[in-house]
Amino acid sequence: MTHPTSEDPHPSGEARHRFTGHEPAAGHDTAGVPWAGRTLTGTGFDADTGAADARLAHLLVTPAAERDEQELVAAVAEARLIVPVVAVPSEIDDSSGIPVDAVSDMASVTLVAPDGQRALPAFTSTAALAAWNAEARPVPVSAQRAALAAVQEGCEVIPLDLPAPPGPAAYTLRPSMVWALAMGRVWSPAHQDPKVVAAVAAAVADEPAVVGHELADGEGGQLEVRLRLTPGLTQSQVQSLVAVIGERLADDQDTRTRIDALGFRLR
Repeated sequence: MTHPTSEDPHPSGEARHRFTGHEPAAGHDTAGVPWAGRTLTGTGFDADTGAADARLAHLLVTPAAERDEQELVAAVAEARLIVPVVAVPSEIDDSSGIPVDAVSDMASVTLVAPDGQRALPAFTSTAALAAWNAEARPVPVSAQRAALAAVQEGCEVIPLDLPAPPGPAAYTLRPSMVWALAMGRVWSPAHQDPKVVAAVAAAVADEPAVVGHELADGEGGQLEVRLRLTPGLTQSQVQSLVAVIGERLADDQDTRTRIDALGFRLR
């Protein structure tokens, strides 16, 4: 423990307060900017009660085997989401001998899974947010704004309604869903997405060894490309062919954002 001295700016040992000496009634903020002439704008959710959207809430509790993912993403697109922000220290004052938060900033929350995947959590209601972290501040946003924030923060997925840890989210929006929401377009599974269907057809069109192909929905939303090949190809030739097709699909950014994962099945 430190002891006050004559040179200690806080001889009482009390922590310094950021706004000491500021009088709001003087007509200005702590930076000296006058209150007069300022306009406060609403968030667009001024009448929001904090409750979850009824349609989205119903879809989130629907068993996964019965859930229509296209309908769920459409419901997310129309719903208000809540993004948590928390106070993080940007300046530490330890002049009193006791480190205290002198200046704080509000920051959105991002999570990192053990596999390195980054996530931006979002919640359907203030109650769901409070159950996860009672100290987080709720910020209501449109689904598109939440998705844009995720993309800007380098987050691949958006888990919805995370419980108090440990526990899985009610549903996790995959990368293709996040991108669709951010771009304001309708999401479709990759094997049914017209853009992806056309891109795969173009990628195999100039390959004489491919005599036909089909697209299917694989596990976890993976796009499964089923190729029918001419007989007699060596393993090396098949591997080279698959690599070339995969690279062609990856080269187009729009196509790439519509595919969560890519797999091949050969016949």
